[in-house]
Amino acid sequence: QVLVVESGGRSVQAGASLRLSCSASGLAIKDYPMGWFRQAPGSQREFVSSVTFAGGPVEYAASVKGRFTISKDDDGNMVYLDLTTLKPEDSARYYCAVHGGRGSFESAAQYLYWGQGTQVTVSS
Repeated sequence: QVLVVESGGRSVQAGASLRLSCSASGLAIKDYPMGWFRQAPGSQREFVSSVTFAGGPVEYAASVKGRFTISKDDDGNMVYLDLTTLKPEDSARYYCAVHGGRGSFESAAQYLYWGQGTQVTVSS
């Protein structure tokens, strides 16, 4: 059984930084591309970032490029998302997901396993 768990979300002021963490049990993260999505109330879930393998190709949504950084720790079986220069529009529930290995990294439909999410709230 695969279990994905996110942590690190909290309420912060605009301009602050956060590190979101994602752990997965039941599989080796090094064997799968991983992604982060987010969803704000009343909005659709949107792609934030993805990573193929540690040190490998990464992708970012235009809205977060240059401010967020995704990374993989294969030894620790963890994925991280470092958020900097946070803005109120970054407020959302952030989800970590395991990609199936085929298809677009930006499509939520290509991800096999999802966590329950961690809430990030940015106040101005």
